[in-house]
Amino acid sequence: MKATREGYIEGLLEAGERDTRVVVVDGDVSRSTGTIAFKDRFPDRFFNLGIAEQNMAEYSAGLALAGFIPFYSTYAVFAAGRAWDQIRTSICNMNLNVRIGGAHGGTSVGPDGATHQALEDIAITRVLPNMTVLVPADANQTRQAVLASLDIDGPVYIRYGRNQVAELYNREESVVPGRGRLLRDGKNASIVAVGAMVSIALDAAGMLSKKGIEVSVVDMVSIKPLDIQLLQYLSDVTELIVTAEDHQIAGGLFGAVSEYMSENCPGRIIPVGINDRFGCSGTPDQVMKHCGLTAEAIVGKVEKAVKIR
Repeated sequence: MKATREGYIEGLLEAGERDTRVVVVDGDVSRSTGTIAFKDRFPDRFFNLGIAEQNMAEYSAGLALAGFIPFYSTYAVFAAGRAWDQIRTSICNMNLNVRIGGAHGGTSVGPDGATHQALEDIAITRVLPNMTVLVPADANQTRQAVLASLDIDGPVYIRYGRNQVAELYNREESVVPGRGRLLRDGKNASIVAVGAMVSIALDAAGMLSKKGIEVSVVDMVSIKPLDIQLLQYLSDVTELIVTAEDHQIAGGLFGAVSEYMSENCPGRIIPVGINDRFGCSGTPDQVMKHCGLTAEAIVGKVEKAVKIR
């Protein structure tokens, strides 16, 4: 078990070693986000702008125009939400090479409560032209997402969390924009998950298998661009997809998958996610259970859909 935050800083340190253009812009939360390690290693390439996320976005745009590769990192709810206008106008509109580290995404920030739980960040970043959106499932994949971002032309949003999650990948398995991962193959239904919900989806698949229901499990680490070939494959095999995300149902993974499928390969798509509400205070596990982000919830949705079909 390891927090994806640890993978983010590991990737950031490696990126800093590989390319001297890599710099970090912080919002006075470097101990919380993990980027203090970058400050310790590369003090001349670390800029703390204080709690001023809109300034951070504009400052990062300026650094990108000057030829640097800035990683602008803070709590996801502020990185994506508070600075959305600046990201849209100054970063995405000019297709600048700014990388946004959305720390503590979803319910992983637990005890900090609803104000700090970013449950809308995927929706508001993926809607922006030129933006790549990556949501890794474990620490090793987060490290690879950071390294992969060095080769992406244009802005990138990388969502990572604070709570520990199961390690699913080895350190060398790469992340490729537009490519998901088929982790399990099944004929009765498919579960497409992102982030912390990937390991939970695998748990649900094991529970369903004991009941005679075999499901595919996909880690859709690249929400934008989507792996449309993989979605087509799932549609051809099962025609039933359950999405699982630690995010609002509206506009996130469910929205992205539904938009593509409705136009290209219609089938039944059922969401497991945050259903039009804010989070609450508690441990990450308590909040996830309270919000219905559990293996049991996925199992229930699959069982019901399979029976109806």
